[in-house]
Amino acid sequence: MSIFGGLRSGVSGLNAQSQSMGMISDNIANVNTVGYKVNNARFSTLVTAQGSSSAYASGGVGATTGREISAQGLLASSTKSTDLAISGNGFFAVTDGLTFNTSTGVYEPTGDIFYTRAGEFRADKDGNLVNTAGFYLMGFPKNTSGNGFAVTNVLTAMQGVNVAGQSSSPISTSAVSLAANLQDSMATGDSYDTAIQIFDRKGAQRTLTLTFTKSGAAANTFTISAATSTGTSLVDIDANDDGTIGIDDGTPGGTAADNILSDGDEETDSVADTALIANGAILGTITFNANGTLASVASNLAGGDISASGNAANGILDVVLDYDNNAATSDDREAIAIDFGTIGGTNGLTQFEGTSVLNDIAQNGKQFGSLSSVSVNELGVVTALFDNGESRQLFQVPLVTFNNADGLKPGTGNVYSQTDESGQAVVKVANTGGAGLIAPASLEQSTVDLADEFTKLIVTQRAFSANTKIITTADEMLDELIRVKR
Repeated sequence: MSIFGGLRSGVSGLNAQSQSMGMISDNIANVNTVGYKVNNARFSTLVTAQGSSSAYASGGVGATTGREISAQGLLASSTKSTDLAISGNGFFAVTDGLTFNTSTGVYEPTGDIFYTRAGEFRADKDGNLVNTAGFYLMGFPKNTSGNGFAVTNVLTAMQGVNVAGQSSSPISTSAVSLAANLQDSMATGDSYDTAIQIFDRKGAQRTLTLTFTKSGAAANTFTISAATSTGTSLVDIDANDDGTIGIDDGTPGGTAADNILSDGDEETDSVADTALIANGAILGTITFNANGTLASVASNLAGGDISASGNAANGILDVVLDYDNNAATSDDREAIAIDFGTIGGTNGLTQFEGTSVLNDIAQNGKQFGSLSSVSVNELGVVTALFDNGESRQLFQVPLVTFNNADGLKPGTGNVYSQTDESGQAVVKVANTGGAGLIAPASLEQSTVDLADEFTKLIVTQRAFSANTKIITTADEMLDELIRVKR
């Protein structure tokens, strides 16, 4: 072993401990960085070939970076619904560039693809979810049929997750169900009414009031009449009693074939089979069994005030409303199925002794809704929530896995790139194929243990000092050697 060999060993030790100090410094600096993965110095010996078995040739030490990218960080709850963490294996796919495609109306990735577990996402000015480092979240859009997502393993085929410009179109009311009790001891002519909130095609709220009047024509029988709010009329869909009727198919906006300006076939027909009628029209009759259960629902088809098609087996009565109260147009006309309950059952209308009371009422239809919030579930499904109570699934956020995640190449912004050592990126739906779960309203904390880093800091400092002693000692030995020559 030469003195110069000892010097070189000391220098290699100083270099290795300096690298260790750099890693420790980065770890401490990123103790609060979301999704940060700790780096550790890994030391290995440098061996020089020896000339003989009795001689020793010093080599020194080398330091490499050990990346703990696959380590799971602690999950902390967040107040933001778009904060996402991963519990288990996988990364979010992100890109540093999105471009809006005017022909398709979607944001397509045009930058490089990266992977991250830093899920602190917020909507930017265009509505794209972007994290604090400026990387855009990517996901699967809805498929063409609208009943699922366009799952793909081609990263560039995914889209930027965008939540801007979302609204909920109004839905007209087409079905109403009632559960109520009509007092058994009501006198003939006594009545009980209930008001039902309904929506037209533009989402405007209207009121349909149903009145149940005790009939003297037969025992346990009530007539059903209806009144509508201002600007709305009931429609007699067979005004001339020829048995030919037609109702709109309910498609928003209507078409020429839908109109009921005549006999139900086309708006150019000449025979007028529809007419608007005054409020208070009798829709039909309801009969109860002796035990108070619903016996039948009969519509008034025989030339009465209104024609209504009823389903006697299910206790359903269909009525038609004209929302603009204009007999000349019918694009706004809608059929509403009123469900009074199961025949022979007690889940709808009943006639028991006791006060007349409304137990339950339900109707479909919604007014126009604006976006109020966005939520993400454990499988990564991004759902828009609207202020009219409607929800709509927009995207599904996938997870990307690697055979060797620790082999990924780190980049600025707490992102990683694929390398030969990491293996090929595989896109998966959360909780499938070994991928983890997405934790909504959560953030993955840094894997840095501050106490451990400070301990390593002391050890590194002492190791560095020890290596400086090697150099100073070798220097003194060389000085002694030079003095021998003198």
